[in-house]
Amino acid sequence: MSGTEITAWLGSQQDAMVALLRDMVDIDSGSYNKAGIDAVGAVVRQFLEGHGLTVETLPQSRHGDCLRATIPGEASGNTGGNIVLMGHRDTVFPDGEAGRRPFTIRDGIAYGPGVADMKAGLTMNCFILAAFARFGGAPAPLVGLFTGDEEIGSPEGRPVIEAEARRARAVFNSEPGRVSGNVVTGRKGGVFMAFRITGKAAHSGGNFSEGISAIEELARKIQAIHALTDLDRGITLNVGLVGGGQSVNTVAPWAEGQIDFRYIDPDDKSDILARIGAIIERSFVPGTRAELTVRGEFLPLTQSRPAKRLFELYVDAANASGFRTDGEFTGGCADSGFTAAVGAPTICAVGPVGGNAHSPDEFMRIDSLVPRAQACARAILGLDGVGL
Repeated sequence: MSGTEITAWLGSQQDAMVALLRDMVDIDSGSYNKAGIDAVGAVVRQFLEGHGLTVETLPQSRHGDCLRATIPGEASGNTGGNIVLMGHRDTVFPDGEAGRRPFTIRDGIAYGPGVADMKAGLTMNCFILAAFARFGGAPAPLVGLFTGDEEIGSPEGRPVIEAEARRARAVFNSEPGRVSGNVVTGRKGGVFMAFRITGKAAHSGGNFSEGISAIEELARKIQAIHALTDLDRGITLNVGLVGGGQSVNTVAPWAEGQIDFRYIDPDDKSDILARIGAIIERSFVPGTRAELTVRGEFLPLTQSRPAKRLFELYVDAANASGFRTDGEFTGGCADSGFTAAVGAPTICAVGPVGGNAHSPDEFMRIDSLVPRAQACARAILGLDGVGL
């Protein structure tokens, strides 16, 4: 009976879901805005505690605190362990973006910074947890994990995520559903790096030959790094941020860049990292020197046999909820790679359908909020039946 009650209640909650989503989207929560990320966390906490859940704060020093919401289960599962609903509260957008582009709805489509990636998924998770708290029926303890630094590789959140995954029976990561309506069954791994170059300042008119240009060195290193891209192997290198120099009439004494490296095959990771290291060590402009720092890392999401059963269960749950879905691969990285790597059966992008993430055109389909929540709830209820 609880399954029918859960899906029926979720079916009546679209307006409430939109209201909660609006509250989250209208808060700036870029990855380095700890106060903003924690403010979104306060919205999550207020909602969940209002529905009877216990919410624990796992403090983080630099980024948003992690929140862990729990519902005791009925301990009748096949394998033990918790059922985890996971999502991140940080976005890629700068402070002030929520004021410039507040939450809006046009023709059934919601817009705003982080509306799909992934505040709609957080909203969905909140309502699923509230439904199980209200009606019961979960085959194991439910955990809602809300982290704060995924967009920069989860430098603080990763240990929390991995610890949770090691005691997990199944993980549902509520990244946005693809525009196709599909979920994600495979993702690339990625490494975020920064490098800083030191040169020597000199007047660019009166004493040019005494200078050593860090910006010229930066340009040459960028060309060499980008040349490592191999699309046939799924390897991409992108220096997406650069800076440097003192003034227009000074030979640049410093420069810096940030590298995004993506890969599919784990064996390619060490090879490309070694090549990047060699480029950083080499001085294309004599007299320059450089240092490389790894700032964050994602692991690939690969589908284990238990994860395939979880995917097949979700496909059936989606059909029962009125939509068709399939699995697809994406070059984007996510925290689901960490949970899969420690052995937790994981499915990703079960959140509401959206697209154009990380851009001013980011959107989310309002009509996908309820069906995707119902599908996830049905999959949770079906775990025993597929031996998970």
